[in-house]
Amino acid sequence: MAEKSTVPSGHQHPTSLQRGKACLRCRKRKMRCDGSKPACAQCVRAKKSDACEYDDGKGKTRTQLMREHIARLESRIKELEMPEMATSPPITLFDPHAPAYFSESSSPSSHNSPSTLSLSASASPSPFPLDMDSSPWDAQWASMTDFPALGSVADSYGSEDPPLELAQMLLDIFLPHRHQCGFEVHVGRLRESLTLPRSEQRHPVLMNSIYLWACYLSRPTSLCEHEPLYLSRALAAVSDAISNPAKVVDFIQASCLLAIYFLSNGRVFEGSYHASVAASLAIQWGLHQVGAEDCTPRNVISERSAFRLDPAKDSIEQGERILTFWQVYNLDRCWSVALQRPATLPDSKHPWTAVSTPWPQRMEEYETGELDIGHGSPTIQAFFAPQGHVQNVTGGFSSLAMRVKASALFEGASRLSSSWSPRLSSSSSFTDSFRTIEHTITRFTTTLLPLHQLAATMPDDKYHLIAIHSLAHASMICLHEHFLDDQVSREVLLRGARSIVAVAKYIGDADYDFLDPLIGYCWVSAARILITDLVQLQATWPMANTSEIRGEIGTLLYSLTKLSTRFPLLGFQASKVQKLLDANQLGQ
Repeated sequence: MAEKSTVPSGHQHPTSLQRGKACLRCRKRKMRCDGSKPACAQCVRAKKSDACEYDDGKGKTRTQLMREHIARLESRIKELEMPEMATSPPITLFDPHAPAYFSESSSPSSHNSPSTLSLSASASPSPFPLDMDSSPWDAQWASMTDFPALGSVADSYGSEDPPLELAQMLLDIFLPHRHQCGFEVHVGRLRESLTLPRSEQRHPVLMNSIYLWACYLSRPTSLCEHEPLYLSRALAAVSDAISNPAKVVDFIQASCLLAIYFLSNGRVFEGSYHASVAASLAIQWGLHQVGAEDCTPRNVISERSAFRLDPAKDSIEQGERILTFWQVYNLDRCWSVALQRPATLPDSKHPWTAVSTPWPQRMEEYETGELDIGHGSPTIQAFFAPQGHVQNVTGGFSSLAMRVKASALFEGASRLSSSWSPRLSSSSSFTDSFRTIEHTITRFTTTLLPLHQLAATMPDDKYHLIAIHSLAHASMICLHEHFLDDQVSREVLLRGARSIVAVAKYIGDADYDFLDPLIGYCWVSAARILITDLVQLQATWPMANTSEIRGEIGTLLYSLTKLSTRFPLLGFQASKVQKLLDANQLGQ
């Protein structure tokens, strides 16, 4: 009996296509394309259906439409900056031979990654989702033809605040990416603050950090030229923020944004400094114990009230405080592992330092008043406790809470593993702690949504889940990495590394613009394990088949290089992995 074909329907009988009719992805990779729509067989097999686009001359691709939007945004910002040049409607001229600019006829493949790997068109950083409909933005540009006198716009641009039109555009660029920075906020109130009196607005240290990120996310377009301006404004606003207790939450949020900005650009010392500032302020102002006042005797609170926030006005404000603390926690725990330094936030059994802030919830729940006020009991410590040993534990099942748990596992596993030494080999205390964390990681991964269901989730949940899955498997690698010579640990390590590869294969080209940069370190840890195993396989005789493991390493290198177009630090990490791989290949 003939073997049944596993090719999806619609792709059974590939035919020879006319020249130029293949999809852009197949053209880029010089692969045979069957021309099926909405996605060809090659893209379906590679799980890249969302990246399958056709340039048949009948209309513009999503990538081309997006690039035009960016070009219009640049033109509008230049008009605001140089009003003397805007006496008539601007006409933008493009050099048809310049590969860096965008035109209808330019090939999307002309914008490549600086890496040696060849990337698809969607590798170019874009501040907008790839499936964006053009009509709402066309309407926005059309509605922005009535501006105040150009002189007044220029004068206001020279002040601390950008013009309202520009501020709103920068905010529109940033907001789709806020989860990428760990920044959770009530979007409506943030937008509304732009039109409030100065004293009621969000502090300039936060707003300028947001504008900085908007420019950063627009790389490589000319909008990124304004990064130094908004960075200098954000840093200049720090001194005022420090002396303004009413804006301390804004300051903490801004410190997190500045930390990730510096870290992802490879400016490690500055990034580590701002991360430490955020952690110290969060503890000083009691964000690690939000809701504890409802469970603590008044006389105890009064003894520690020197740095206490005023009661929240409503559940939304309380929710933002909770979300801000966990933003700091994720930053502190994960990047301490990446930077190989101790975490700053304490979490001990002492009543002053125990983290008891409730698990984070969706902003929609805070809006409707469904606020989990917590019970004043330790949050993270209860997560690590054996099942059945903890009471009064509620919540903790949102994607935001699962992200926090993954961060706790990542740092906990790394901290325990790095504390090991040969003299502890017979220590029952170390063994018990090792088994507790290993069991917690295993228990946690079984609660996660299966990878094959990611496509059915909302985009923001999908990006969270990609990070959560990756961090969970990286945690197991961190825990066992010092025991590579042990056969059981070696199998656990390989299983963890291959699980990370499996997650990476579910990432579409459009997803890279919205991923947490920390995921790159998960890929690096997996690549190290796979390269070590590759070396061992090459040393066997007869030599084992290494094509599968080389393909897995290639997947991780591709992912690292792809994400490095947004976060330069990962380009450095990708080059380290490539050098490690090359060094071991030379020894064949």
